[in-house]
Amino acid sequence: MVLRLCLIFLASLGALAAQEALSAKGFEHFYSLEYDAAVAEFEKEAAARPNEPEPYNHLAQALLYRELYRLGALESELVTGANPFLRRAKMEPRPEELARFDDAIAKAMRFAQVRIDQKATDIRGLYALGVAYGLRGNCGFLIRKTYMSALRDATSARKLCNQVVEIDPSQYDARMVQGAHDYIVGSLPLYMRMLGFLGGIRGDKEGGIRTLLQVANKGTNNKMDAKILLGVIYRRERRPQEALPLLAEMVTKYPRNYLFRLEQSQMYADFGDKEKAAAILDDIDKLKRAGAPGYERISWEKLAFVKGNFRFWYDDFDLAIENLKLATAKEHDLDLNTGVMAWLRLGQAYDMKKQHALAKPAYLAAIRVAPQSEAAKEARRYVDAAYVRDYTKEP
Repeated sequence: MVLRLCLIFLASLGALAAQEALSAKGFEHFYSLEYDAAVAEFEKEAAARPNEPEPYNHLAQALLYRELYRLGALESELVTGANPFLRRAKMEPRPEELARFDDAIAKAMRFAQVRIDQKATDIRGLYALGVAYGLRGNCGFLIRKTYMSALRDATSARKLCNQVVEIDPSQYDARMVQGAHDYIVGSLPLYMRMLGFLGGIRGDKEGGIRTLLQVANKGTNNKMDAKILLGVIYRRERRPQEALPLLAEMVTKYPRNYLFRLEQSQMYADFGDKEKAAAILDDIDKLKRAGAPGYERISWEKLAFVKGNFRFWYDDFDLAIENLKLATAKEHDLDLNTGVMAWLRLGQAYDMKKQHALAKPAYLAAIRVAPQSEAAKEARRYVDAAYVRDYTKEP
């Protein structure tokens, strides 16, 4: 759960300065999952503003998320909800990309510190330095797995952004870090929350949500980031009625980002509206067949898994099996989370039809694909004892 939220934490946090017009095109690409184009735009911005920290933060963010997308983290974290995300041996982080990320972060920190050295209360410098720490913390959590240093970076980001708000309370964008941090730390088990105490942060789930709502309503550059994070939080908190309007706005604003439509379908499913959930999946299918921009990035196998998983939870087991068989037929074309989950669901669907002889090979395949994953651990329970749905529990 913590990693899934950290994936959104400090999602863009664009600079507070008026020069944001220079980065607008880059962020349009960024939110549309067009990371190569986003990197190119932010490189142009850095060339135009070589001694300012914000362009390097933008570039670092695009490089980080391009790598996460390549590794399958964005799809697996946001759509399948698996935690932590898995990756195949051939899909390890690229050292050269991490080096470019580190270089951009170092430049952002250096130029931010120059502004702070000139004026200790410089809002742009303090905020840019906070963003740089936050992005470095994201990389530590999600790619490098250096959790303690990532926690320290997140704490530094919060302290710097708190300074910005103390200097100018109208800077609502800077409250994004506080809101995200409060919710994340407040969601941790007690033993993990003790790590937050080390930084003087106790966490407050509801307080974090209230702060993020302030950013969503009154922020400037971080309005959309706050809404994206709130959508993730509302889904986790089983509050789909509050998430759906946010997702509808995201789909409208960034129509080339298929992940938002997938989340929208899942939220309707969580809300119990089977027809609307199915209609959105049909729309995605139609958009892909029509060659709509952005939809070439979702594979037919991925879409088959999403459809099969949806039908499974609504007891449409024949349709579930049909789609899950399509997904597992090319499991190596899927991110690892989706691959192992597809085999697990296929086995469960067969078991629900009292066909354990067909279910068992699917469970064994799930174990083969990712032996240490939570899905594989669950599959082991059903190899000899058939899966039985507990209808008293929500999916």
